[in-house]
Amino acid sequence: MYKPVFQKHDPLVFRQFQRKSYSLFACLGREVVISVLSIATLSSARAKDMGNETIGVDSTNQVSREVKLSDVDVTGSRAPLALGQAARMVTVLSREDVQAAPVQSINDLLKMAVGVDVRQRGPIGAQTDIGIRGGTQEQIAILLNGINICDPQTGHNVLDLPVDLNDIERIEVLEGPAGRIYGTSSLVGAINIVTTHDERRSWEGQARLEGGSFGYLSAGAGISHASVLSSRLSTNYTRSDGYSRSKSGRLNSDYDGAKLFYQGGYEDSIANVFWYAGLSTKGFGSNTFYSAKYDEQFEQTTKLFTALKGETRRGFVRFQPAIYFNRSYDRFELIRGMEDVVPFNHHRTDVFGLNLNSYFDWLLGRTAIGAEFRNEDIVSGNLGEPLDKPHDHYKYGLNRSNLNFHVEHNVLLKRLTFSAGFVAVKNTWNQMPFTIYPGIDASLLITGHWKLYASYNSSLRMPSFTELYYSVGGHKADKYLKPEEMEAVEAGIKYFSRNLTATASLFRHHSSNMIDWVMDTTDPEAVWKSMNHTKVNTLGFELSAKLDLSPVTRQLLLSASQPSSLTVAYCYLSQDKDEQPHLQSQYSLEYLRHKLTASLNLPVTNHIALLLNYRFQDRMGSYTDTEGTICDYAPYSIVDARLSWTADSYTFYLEGNNLTGRHYVDYGNVPQPGTWLMAGIKVKLGV
Repeated sequence: MYKPVFQKHDPLVFRQFQRKSYSLFACLGREVVISVLSIATLSSARAKDMGNETIGVDSTNQVSREVKLSDVDVTGSRAPLALGQAARMVTVLSREDVQAAPVQSINDLLKMAVGVDVRQRGPIGAQTDIGIRGGTQEQIAILLNGINICDPQTGHNVLDLPVDLNDIERIEVLEGPAGRIYGTSSLVGAINIVTTHDERRSWEGQARLEGGSFGYLSAGAGISHASVLSSRLSTNYTRSDGYSRSKSGRLNSDYDGAKLFYQGGYEDSIANVFWYAGLSTKGFGSNTFYSAKYDEQFEQTTKLFTALKGETRRGFVRFQPAIYFNRSYDRFELIRGMEDVVPFNHHRTDVFGLNLNSYFDWLLGRTAIGAEFRNEDIVSGNLGEPLDKPHDHYKYGLNRSNLNFHVEHNVLLKRLTFSAGFVAVKNTWNQMPFTIYPGIDASLLITGHWKLYASYNSSLRMPSFTELYYSVGGHKADKYLKPEEMEAVEAGIKYFSRNLTATASLFRHHSSNMIDWVMDTTDPEAVWKSMNHTKVNTLGFELSAKLDLSPVTRQLLLSASQPSSLTVAYCYLSQDKDEQPHLQSQYSLEYLRHKLTASLNLPVTNHIALLLNYRFQDRMGSYTDTEGTICDYAPYSIVDARLSWTADSYTFYLEGNNLTGRHYVDYGNVPQPGTWLMAGIKVKLGV
């Protein structure tokens, strides 16, 4: 699961070595060509990414050919660092992981990341709340190619992504506060989804067709071309009848949605420029998502994503500018199709952002400096201040801007990496002054196979528009809420060898100004109010190991070329919250105390592969069912499987989710589907 990511750049040729501690900075972010190397140096130096291929040496003690070391792109810091020198651990789900997984959405894929809590309300990506290490869906940053796509209205819709699984190159999960790296909203971590960038200088097309249980049907297609100018266009459509019915007998978990995504790029020796445009639209039966009393709810969401970003490749200072605009529509129906009985909720949010990061190398290391401006605007039927000129369904609105500056410095020694910096944040809402959130990361290579990590980081999260203004149905929001804040410390150790990678980490989070809906039980006329009153402490640890089984399976299958591996991971959390006796909280501590994941990727023949995923979850907290009974969340185990036949131009596969047919809930009164079976085919076409 922890895999390096490789990119191509103009090679940097070394013809002489210098014994300087800062020499490594000259080759960060570059492809290195070693042209002349003494045999004495080769016998004592080892590079993790070189592999184990024997290098011939002639009688003059010179290498008989060039050896290339691919660089590694790591997003655990503002300045790009090589994977072997990164001071913070980042979980990377590679393209191979994405393509092999028995899932139909990014939401399902993230369930196998052990530190991520995926609280699913509807399948196929209908709606999922994503949390990290005990946090909520409001407390993480979701990024697409490094662009923040979080919706300030609510975190429920944050994964309305315009990309299909086939568009994804990798998914990077950064656990713990990430304000220094990703700015606001990254209170407990961040997830960056990186799309595929084709390097083949030819046209290539691909198509996909899937069908299965509950009237599930999904079809997608894409075409791409790479040269100095590259382009990639993809689209897909997915629908399902749903797996449940309301008390009146009507289907209430149906789904219908489509996505369209385009990305283009230009690359030369001076600069890289990439541009993106995407559209996601879906309508889904949200049965009892927001209220157990009403079982025929419905929601329609649409998201438009556009972005332009670049990077200079020459000069002492490297610049990385980006500009983006996102628009989201949300229509919620408490009783489907009956606006005359209960008015629908309409919201439209617009987010405009401009950011600039820069970095440069000098005698004392690599320094990154930058800034970001982000403007968030909403017009709504019930959120915000009254509009001077109401229009359409919108009577209220709100606008706020966020400005942050960041500075980070990295020092790389032979065995030690040290990274420190801060982000200074100011938001126009509530006249928030500039506030500084620092962070420090360090890693130490103690032997050729062991590395120690330690970090201290802090971050914040601005209140959502819903928390500031939702004042209906017995609720009274406080528009003067302060941002949530967190400090976290973490220490860990990593072991890596040819066939085994293992990590262990221990962490503690301290959260203050946590936003909660509370009621004063001493007041007979009290309503639920949003307040900054809670402090939450989280203590936990994570263990993971990945064993490469390919040497064994290749011996058994002789010419088998497909990878084989076994991955096991476990996360434990314990939380406590400061509470006052006379205040009743609407948000109890609902977090995963235990989460265990295991994945076995096993080739059966040269063309056939079997993937088995196992997941065990034990959630703390309780909910009130439709009969008014308080129920504790029950632990459950889920087994998913995928059997695939792969040829040069096509892949045929069978998938099964929840093979044991376990009945379970991730969130309140929303039951999840039983066994879900499907079959599909992917075809590659050269044009």
